[in-house]
Amino acid sequence: MATLTLKRLNDTFTIHSFPANSEIPSEVFKQHMYFIAKTNDEVSVVAPSTLTLLSEDSEPDWQALEVVGPLDFSLTGILSKISTILANKKISIFAISTFDTDYILVKSNKIDSAITALTNNNYQVI
Repeated sequence: MATLTLKRLNDTFTIHSFPANSEIPSEVFKQHMYFIAKTNDEVSVVAPSTLTLLSEDSEPDWQALEVVGPLDFSLTGILSKISTILANKKISIFAISTFDTDYILVKSNKIDSAITALTNNNYQVI
């Protein structure tokens, strides 16, 4: 696979957890970027940290790297390779996939180490 480019986003994000039967707070939909996932057990919302939500639990201070896309569905191993590089450096991730691309969220205090690890493994980070 050709070397991929990742773009560091300027925002800092918070990952929120809500009970499964929760309604999404309307202010989430006013954000320029957000992610929502629902399972039988919970609702997760990832939104810029500038938004305060009264969630059941939250994990603040995440930075995002966007895999510059769009990515073809036939491509395999993108997240696997990135997560392996970061895991080998003891850097935890929170991964999000959309129709067009993937996002890798890393705690803010690890973002520089993550970028170094990725660039040392032939990824371009802009």
